Amino acid sequence: MKTGVVGASGYAGGELLRLLSMHPNFELFYIAAGSNAGEPITNVHPQLTQFSGKNFAVTEISKINECDVVFLALPHGESAKLIAQIIDTVKIIDLGADFRLASKASWEKYYGGTYAGSWQYGLPELLNIDAKSNRISNPGCYATAIALAAAPAVQNSLIAQEDIVVVAASGTTGAGRSAKINLIASEVMNSLTSYKFGGIHQHTPEIEETLSKLSQNSNVKISFTPILAPMPRGILATVTAKLNKNISQLEISKIYSDFYATAKFVHLLPNGQMPQTNSVLGSNSAHLQVAIDVHTNRLVISIAIDNLGKGAAGQAIQNANIISGLPEETGLVSIGIGS
Repeated sequence: MKTGVVGASGYAGGELLRLLSMHPNFELFYIAAGSNAGEPITNVHPQLTQFSGKNFAVTEISKINECDVVFLALPHGESAKLIAQIIDTVKIIDLGADFRLASKASWEKYYGGTYAGSWQYGLPELLNIDAKSNRISNPGCYATAIALAAAPAVQNSLIAQEDIVVVAASGTTGAGRSAKINLIASEVMNSLTSYKFGGIHQHTPEIEETLSKLSQNSNVKISFTPILAPMPRGILATVTAKLNKNISQLEISKIYSDFYATAKFVHLLPNGQMPQTNSVLGSNSAHLQVAIDVHTNRLVISIAIDNLGKGAAGQAIQNANIISGLPEETGLVSIGIGS
C-alpha cells in the first residue's frame, strides 16, 4: 500500500519512518516535512541510515491523494487545514489533536481556535475500531497510558470515578521538536518539574471522554498533574482512586488480567514487578501493575509506555493495520529494548 507521512521531521514522524521502513505491507511513497522540505532526511534523523540520499518533500495535497494510507504527524490545528482537500478514499491516521474531542466546549477550553469535529478515536484495546473507517484520530500519549490504566476499574465500577487522581512523568520528546529553553539539556538534566499544573493539561477531556464511554454513569473526572522527566522518551503514570467495594489483591489482579487477556500489547506484570519506562522503550507495549492501598482504601495503578511508540507512532500503525484489514500487530514489536 502506498504510504505517506506528513510532518515527518518531528519525533513522532521519525519514529513512524523507522517503523514503516520495516513494515511488510506499507510502502513509504511520500515523506513530507513543511519547514524542512528539501533537507536530507538523515540530517534530521541520523539514525535512519536507510533513507540516505533522500530528502523531505514539500507538503502537497496532490501527493497525499496518490497514497492509500497517510499519517499526519502535525501540530494541533494543522491537520484540519488539509482534510477538506484530501479525497475520501485515502485512509488517514491523524496523530495530532484536531479530531480527538467529541465536545466542542472542551476543545475551546483546552485548545482554543476553531473546532474541527471528531473522528473515530483510535484506542483499540478499549474501543471497537470500525475496520471500514478511513479517518482515525490517534490518541494522545498521556491519554493512552492513563485510559489503559483506569479502564478495567471504571468499566467494573470498582472506583469513585468522579475523583481519579493521576501523576505522570514524560520524556522531553512529548513536547515536540521545536526549540524551547525549558527543554534544553542544561535545564532538564538532573531535574524534575511539574507543568500545566492545576488541571489544565489538554489531554484531560480526552481521557474523561474515553473512560466515560466505558462507564455505567459516565461521570468521569480526572485530576491530572504531568511531570517533565530528564529522559528523551517514555511515560510512567500512577493512577489512584477510592475503591467502591472491598476487594482483594488477587481479585483486582484477575479483573485486570481478564480485561486485557486478548490484548496484543497490554501486559499485566506479575505481582511485585513494577513497570519501567526502559522496558517498553522502542515497543508498542504498555506494562501495568495494580495494588490496593488498604490504609486509604484506594486502588493504585502503575503503567509505563513509550510515548513515541504506544503513545504515538506505534499506535498509529496499529490503527492503520486495523482499517487496512491487516492483523493489528503487523510490523510492530511488543518487546522493549530494556537496559
